[in-house]
Amino acid sequence: MSLITVENLTHSYTDRKLFDKAAFHLSEGEKVGIIGVNGTGKSTFLKIVAGEEVPDEGEIVVRRNLKISYLPQNPVFDQEETVLQAALPRQEQISVKPAEYEPEAKNYLIKLGFADWNQQVGELSGGQRKRVALVRVLLTPCDVLILDEPTNHLDSAMAEWLENYLRGTRKSLIMITHDRYFLDCVVNRIIEIAQGNLYSYSCSYEGYLERKAEREEIALATERKRQSILKKEIAWIQRGARARSTKQKAHIARYEKLRDMEAPEPEKTVELVSGSSRLGKTTVELKNIVKSYGANCVIRDFTYTFLRTDRVGIVGANGCGKSTLLKMIVGEVPLDSGFITVGQTVKIGYFSQESESMDGSLRVIDYVREGGEVIHTSEGDITAAIMLERFLFSSDMQYSLISKLSGGEKRRLYLLRILMESPNVLFLDEPTNDLDIATLTILEDYLDSFDGIVVAVSHDRYFLDRIATRILAFEGNGIIRQYEGGYTDYQQKTIHVISVKDAGIDLLETGVEKEKKVNRSNWKENAPKKLKMSYKEQREYETIEADIAAIEEAIQKCEEEIITYAKDFVRLNEVTVKKEELETELLEKMERWEYLEELAEKIARK
Repeated sequence: MSLITVENLTHSYTDRKLFDKAAFHLSEGEKVGIIGVNGTGKSTFLKIVAGEEVPDEGEIVVRRNLKISYLPQNPVFDQEETVLQAALPRQEQISVKPAEYEPEAKNYLIKLGFADWNQQVGELSGGQRKRVALVRVLLTPCDVLILDEPTNHLDSAMAEWLENYLRGTRKSLIMITHDRYFLDCVVNRIIEIAQGNLYSYSCSYEGYLERKAEREEIALATERKRQSILKKEIAWIQRGARARSTKQKAHIARYEKLRDMEAPEPEKTVELVSGSSRLGKTTVELKNIVKSYGANCVIRDFTYTFLRTDRVGIVGANGCGKSTLLKMIVGEVPLDSGFITVGQTVKIGYFSQESESMDGSLRVIDYVREGGEVIHTSEGDITAAIMLERFLFSSDMQYSLISKLSGGEKRRLYLLRILMESPNVLFLDEPTNDLDIATLTILEDYLDSFDGIVVAVSHDRYFLDRIATRILAFEGNGIIRQYEGGYTDYQQKTIHVISVKDAGIDLLETGVEKEKKVNRSNWKENAPKKLKMSYKEQREYETIEADIAAIEEAIQKCEEEIITYAKDFVRLNEVTVKKEELETELLEKMERWEYLEELAEKIARK
């Protein structure tokens, strides 16, 4: 059953067209992840669907009496409310008193790191306010959850709790997140916003990557075929075709239609090249450092020397001191005791969680030039203007004001400004917050070739698995322990320790296998060994070749439709998905035919 339908959505922000006759629908039980490069309109789309913003054009049809609970990117509160009051559903959205939700609200708040219910919202950080708003949205009775960046400011344990909650809920979901593991586990459909269109993929994030590559390959193949036909048509026209007969007129009309078709525009991605300055023998050395806030010791007697090739991920609960450690190294927070030695050749690039304050009246290019006019890379010297283009800031955008940029675009610009300073030590504090997946992917590739030290505080499990070779884990009471490998390696080691401690045995290595169930993928290996066909198998054997031929014919028809709908990407996606399903069915039929054919031969030899 359709809950929300969007048709012919057209909307602009300042002088940029975000959507051009885009379409979308949400069915009951669907969990949809929205992805796209920053600035393409993801948050705007959620606002429109949630009824918080009116589009320039288009029709939004919502099922009668549908209840929507919406988490904005930057929630607004009464600053004098307590944490508990702010976490409760609003009276106008429920049929009972808000106080009845207090037990459940306290439970959720504990899961998200709160203990003081009476603290005023005005005293909270931006991340804490976002978590309070998340509790209120989850508690509000609704049919559809619309969540804008719910995983920002959640540590790994909180993200896993929310992941399990959303997987278990029967509510439909529309969500923006850049946490790729989270997407893979929660959603069953991906919507990509690109070039004013919405592209739908009925799969998880991993499946989306495969299908997107196929869609782009089909579009390029269609364009190559168009160019080949167009070349022949041009030759025919140049021979002096006479437009007298109906047939010749139709031929010319086909040529003009081919000529006027727009070629598929290649998707823009952020391009990064590694640029850094020489790093000497002495890097960054920490010796017996201590930091406390009152009675709370966040770092206790910690010693570590960063190696020139270090790729370090820092993990731990919110508020445990991860960002404090980075700020101590860069000199923003004083030590209580201990020593920090920074080598003379060390040039730190610090990508802070809060970002530095940007002057909204500055032009984009002037802000970047403050970091450096030129960056020295393996490709040679690259100017600020060219680097901006590689970061998806067109020549027009480069001379626009920073105040006109989206939050994600400002974070991308802030990252570029840091890289323009050619650091040889990169400290990244929550880099995955507000950076889109495309930018994160390129940043990960950049860090692979970065000739220097990389230290990242992050709760993004995918990002840490991708870039880290060592984990520093804050484990409470100021204790920091070192683990080799990425986040998954760290997680497995900590699970092993807990299992040995609590049960006296490593549950991960018991070797106990779950009972195998026969399903569509393993029916063949579990098929009973017999030398006769059942009545049902005999009937299937008689018709299976005809079934295979019919599926092959349907696949051929899909291939023809793919060429026909080359410019209708919505229909193209539908046909492509259908073709994939038919190919899977054909493979299963062929395996089944082989099994039945083999059985028939054995029966004949008996």
